[in-house]
Amino acid sequence: MRKRLLPLVFVSLYIALDAASFIHPLHGLNITPWNPAPALGLVYVLRQGPLARGAFVVAVVASEFLVRDVSPEWWRSLLSALMLAGGYLALAEVLRRRMEPGSLLDGRSALLGWMVPVVLGTLLNSVFFITGLCALGLLPAEGWRGGVLQFWVGDMVGIALAMPLFWWLAGERGRLMLKAALLRWETLGYALLCVVALLVAFGLGGGSGFKLFYWLFVPIAWAAARQGMAGAIVSAMLLQIGVIVAVQWLDFSAVTVAELQMLAFVMALIGFLIGGVVDEQRRTSDELRQTLRLAAAGEMAGALAHELNQPLTAMGAYASAYDTLKARGESGARLDAAIHGMRSEARRAGEVVQRLRDFFRTGATRLEDVALGSLVEAAAEHYRDKAAAAGIAFTVNEVPDIHLLADRLQLEVVLRNLLSNAFDAVQAQATGPRWVSLRADVPADDQVCICVEDSGPGLTARELGLVFESFYSGKSSGMGLGLAISRAIAEAHGGSLTGEVAGHGQFRLVLPIREAITP
Repeated sequence: MRKRLLPLVFVSLYIALDAASFIHPLHGLNITPWNPAPALGLVYVLRQGPLARGAFVVAVVASEFLVRDVSPEWWRSLLSALMLAGGYLALAEVLRRRMEPGSLLDGRSALLGWMVPVVLGTLLNSVFFITGLCALGLLPAEGWRGGVLQFWVGDMVGIALAMPLFWWLAGERGRLMLKAALLRWETLGYALLCVVALLVAFGLGGGSGFKLFYWLFVPIAWAAARQGMAGAIVSAMLLQIGVIVAVQWLDFSAVTVAELQMLAFVMALIGFLIGGVVDEQRRTSDELRQTLRLAAAGEMAGALAHELNQPLTAMGAYASAYDTLKARGESGARLDAAIHGMRSEARRAGEVVQRLRDFFRTGATRLEDVALGSLVEAAAEHYRDKAAAAGIAFTVNEVPDIHLLADRLQLEVVLRNLLSNAFDAVQAQATGPRWVSLRADVPADDQVCICVEDSGPGLTARELGLVFESFYSGKSSGMGLGLAISRAIAEAHGGSLTGEVAGHGQFRLVLPIREAITP
């Protein structure tokens, strides 16, 4: 039922809008300096599709007979109305071919994508229509030039200013955005500013050739900058209505009104461009936030895969040992040790998942009092057997007796990652010395420097600039996330992680000691 009534509602609104804007008509014809009704028709056809063309033609013809002075030879008026409707439908078809669905106001390119055809299309339509009126004898030949200018200005300004409003009112998304804009207190502010600007432009400047018209740019620029396209649309229509009321009240000539309308068109175009830029910036910001969330999720997934590799490998080794012992008929302490090892590694894997999830979701760290010695020992113990099996001399120097306020698990992740990289670098060497060392120094009263060195080839100047970037790895099987995650954790603790260009591998983890960061 609602769909059946839509054409009737459209025709009624078209006629009412055409009657309200029928000002300064040239020779009583449909030639006025402001003609927003075609904007309603264009939006109706673009939204409803080809079946809406008939209702558009009916609206134009009905408005011609109900609003304007009809020629005694009625067929002339009918023919002129049909010519006009044909021109509007041709413009609608051009817009339909150029526009992506729903893209009328989606940024500057979309804005210019329909604004340029409107400017050129209304010019061609005005030449076609006014020429037809002259041929039908409804307009004297000497009035052709003035008729073309006035009709073009009226249609161009009316469509350019009113079409965005009608387009948004016809769509749910647009209605919601306009509603949100209208419900803000600042909307009342720029509405009042529109009134002040109109009073200044036409009150103080009205008698001097509207030299103060530039005041009207202030409210539309403010609204567009604050609320994007929604603010630009609302302020442009408020100013347009104010301009029409002012010129009617001051009884300006049709030529003066046409000049004012050209200024109003430029004013609205600037407002729409500012609004488009603001909307694009907001969309880009939203997309960037979404991209960052996805990147954080990717980093978290990579970190989990990287850090879970060790406990899962250890669990596999314990499980193999359990199977071997079970096959031998072993029982007692050795079998219990294998099971205990699996439980311990499973618990550590669970802690890794929880802590890294919290870190990448909120950047949160679970701070606690941590003895540096126990932290270093916990990270190093997993590599003692590996060093012995690979023939690598692994040295852990005496650690100062100091305490940190830190997330133990996160710092263990950092130290294990540095040690893992060091062992991989040494094992990749076919010849030469094979050693890894870990030491801690206190270069200042409030800092401790943990240094991991190895006999590997070390970093080049180029690698030093890339090694902490995500997804950069010097290993064929590396994921390129370990050092990036480790640096993020170090900085979250108020410290730093750096590499050194040297003849061997060297990384320095600097952390504040507890006494320096607690009251």
